[in-house]
This record gives sequence, C-alpha cells and structure tokens, in this order.
Amino acid sequence: MAPILVTGATGNVGAALIPFLLGAGATVRAAVRAPAKEAERVPANVELVPFDFVVPDTFGPALDGVEQVFLMRPPALSNIRRDMLPFLTALKDHGVRQVVFLSLLGAEKNKVVPHARVEEALAKLELPTTLLRPSFFMQNLDTTHRLDIKDHNEIYVPAGNGRTSFIDVRDIAAVAARTLTEDGHVGQAYPLTGSVALTYGEVAEIFTRVLARPITYPNPALPAFTARMRSYGHAFDFIMVMIGIYTTARLGLAAFVSDDCERLLGRAPITVEQYVKDYRAVWQGSITLPRRKIGDRRKRTVATAPIRSPPRASFTRPQHNR
Repeated sequence: MAPILVTGATGNVGAALIPFLLGAGATVRAAVRAPAKEAERVPANVELVPFDFVVPDTFGPALDGVEQVFLMRPPALSNIRRDMLPFLTALKDHGVRQVVFLSLLGAEKNKVVPHARVEEALAKLELPTTLLRPSFFMQNLDTTHRLDIKDHNEIYVPAGNGRTSFIDVRDIAAVAARTLTEDGHVGQAYPLTGSVALTYGEVAEIFTRVLARPITYPNPALPAFTARMRSYGHAFDFIMVMIGIYTTARLGLAAFVSDDCERLLGRAPITVEQYVKDYRAVWQGSITLPRRKIGDRRKRTVATAPIRSPPRASFTRPQHNR
C-alpha cells in the first residue's frame, strides 16, 4: 500500500489526522523537520521522513512511492511562490494522484490570505486536489491565545462583534481522513464549520460558564493586539495573518455555516462548549498540554500538574453516497 504523506504531522491537525488514517488501515509517512527530535510524538508504526518546504533536497525521499499528500501550509511561510511552489511542482513531477490541502474558509474570495495563493498554484499546476476550507480553529484558543485566557482571563482578539463558525481540529482531521481513504473527493472543495456561528463575546460567556471564572472579551484595537502578540514572541508576518483572519470576522465574513462537516462525518460537529470542557485544564494553572505522544500516550510536560488528554473525535459512516 502506497504511504500517505502527512505534512505538518506534529501540528494540531496533522497529529489528530494520523490516528484516523491508521484506524482506516492506511500506511502513513510523517514529514517532519527533525525526525530524531519528534519521533516520540507520532505512533511507532508511522514512518518519519525529514522534510522542509524550503529545502528541495528533502522532497525526493519524502515523496518516494507516495500517491496522496495531506498538505498544510506552515504559518511562518507567507511567500508562497518562493517557499511552497517548488514543493507543489515536485508533487506534479512525482505524479501524485491526490493532494488534500488544508485551506481557509472563504479563501477563494479572499486573495490576501496565503491559502488563496496556494489554491491558485495547485489549480495552475492542474494537480488533483481536494480543498478543505475550515473556519477558525477552536484550538487556536488553547495555543496562540492560551496565555490570554489563562493569565489575563480574556479572549484578546480584534474581531469586533462579528460571528465566527468555529470548528474543532478533531473534526477537520476526521474529514481529512475520509477524503484520503474514500473515492470521490478529488475536485471537491468542502467548507468546514461548526453548526452555529458565535461572537467572541458569546465564546467568552461559554468559557466563563465552563471554567467557573469570569472570562471577558475586550475587543482590542489592532495596535494593542499587535503589541500583545509581539510580547509573546510571534513573528510580524504571523500577526498580520491573524489580523487578516480577525478582520474577516469583524466584517461579518466568518459567520457562514456549512453542513458539509456533519454530512461527511455522519454526526454533529463538536461544539465550543464541549471543546472548552475537553481542554479546560489548559487554561487552569500548571498543566501538561494535550499534545500527547500518540504512540505511547505519554504527555509532553510543560509544568507539573498532569491532565487527561482531550478525547479524539470520531466519525460514523453516513448512509449516503457522494
């Protein structure tokens, strides 16, 4: 069986995707920058291969014998022509039969975001592609914005009163696994959202209820948001991408709700409230982050108080043909 290459294999979506693929009987090859350092973060029966989008010498070994690729753009790469086009061209040269690209909700209409430029490059190369266009990841709240909630008791994003149809990365991973292990998904584009669109004020109310302490949404101005993110060490390019995403929400362009996730998984998407319940320890005191080493279930410790990893999402086979 030809291996499926998973880029971003230790990231939010990639790490959640691998168990779904293995459960479906697929052979998985995980593309990581430093296999020796990241070996314990993936299951033992997954092949690790050194890979870097900006190091063309890594392309050949990573793609050897591969027919399908899960493609994720690293957040730090915004110059698509320089940093990603060489790899996309290599996919074409190797005759890959399916590329599942993790894009962004509305990328086809928003040419500013780098995801749109990746979509354009895939189309120009005429690669057989499946586009996953998820809304805002719930898990951004336990990674990028964890300290805002944990230490400042606030959701500090410049999204105004716009609504966002948040989605859990566990649902994205479950959908990605289906598109890679079933026929009929090449040429499709799936907007992936939760079942309801919420304002960040409403999300703060959910956090308040679940965490049993007041969590506020101050709706900061862009300069204040930029300063806060810089204080956390985020690169300016990454902050600009975040500002673009939150501006989309502020303008009311992130409120779209699709039923594709529910239709593909055969169940309702994970709610924000369930997500906060699953991850609540992340925002409470010293923790062990729920980015576990999937193979042996040991956890990557950042402090002292252990927590239970959030449960994985699942999917059932819906009774319809696509």
